[in-house]
Amino acid sequence: MVGQYFIWSYIVAIIVNKEQKKRDIALSCKELILNNGINNLTVSQVAKAAGIGKGTIYEYFANKDEIVFELVNILMLKHSEKLKSKLDKQKSTKEKIREFSKFFYDKEEKNLRTLYKEFVSLSLLSPKSEMIEFHTKCVKNYYSWFIEILQNGVDNDELIPEALSLAKGLFVVGDGMFIQNTVTGIEENVKEDLDTFIDTIFILMEKK
Repeated sequence: MVGQYFIWSYIVAIIVNKEQKKRDIALSCKELILNNGINNLTVSQVAKAAGIGKGTIYEYFANKDEIVFELVNILMLKHSEKLKSKLDKQKSTKEKIREFSKFFYDKEEKNLRTLYKEFVSLSLLSPKSEMIEFHTKCVKNYYSWFIEILQNGVDNDELIPEALSLAKGLFVVGDGMFIQNTVTGIEENVKEDLDTFIDTIFILMEKK
């Protein structure tokens, strides 16, 4: 039994170390992707940035797309943790929704937006089941979080119950503006547009 325990512990350690190595390789490519985009990224560049041989890359990733996928996965988790901390500091529902929407224009999130743009492009051009599953899970998790914020506003007698029926539109507007800017290349004042939209819709949702 003792021998089996050590063998199992060794196998688990290998799995954990491999997952950590995968994360490390993806994170080492962050600046390369931000500066050059996924299309100009080469395996040689990845290997050099990660400090490993080119052949080793394929032990962890089948292609460049998977590196972006892993990187976005890591950074979105970090973003969620930071967002929770920021939301906890906001007092009103309106302030929380505004904080929630900052992802689409805040300078602090510029790098994550750039990587997310690469991820969205990959998902549209060559959709893979794991990417679709990841994106779907992210949207569902964030939307549930969004609904919880509005529901608390209703429960605290801050918003009218009908506010929940406007949740979907309010939730997707930032993403819609982001995608529109990405596709058209037109730089618009997303912050100003989102703030105006939120201010206007809260006139309808707040209890008088």
